[in-house]
Amino acid sequence: MAGRGPQSFKKRQKEQLRKEKQQEKNVKRAERRTTGGVSPLDEEIPLLDGPIIYEVDEADLPWDGTPRVAETETK
Repeated sequence: MAGRGPQSFKKRQKEQLRKEKQQEKNVKRAERRTTGGVSPLDEEIPLLDGPIIYEVDEADLPWDGTPRVAETETK
């Protein structure tokens, strides 16, 4: 690419990257159209018909009898 300055080269690379991303998006859109717009996750998630009940071990209870909740479970 003789004759192109460094700024022009950067601009050309940036434009090529933008075009590649746009092409990838178009391919994904076409795939969604052919599948009918149904997400594969819709089939994998079971519907709950009631509350989830966990068994609590006596060793997991503090002295006042209320179950301890881990910090990760509260978020």
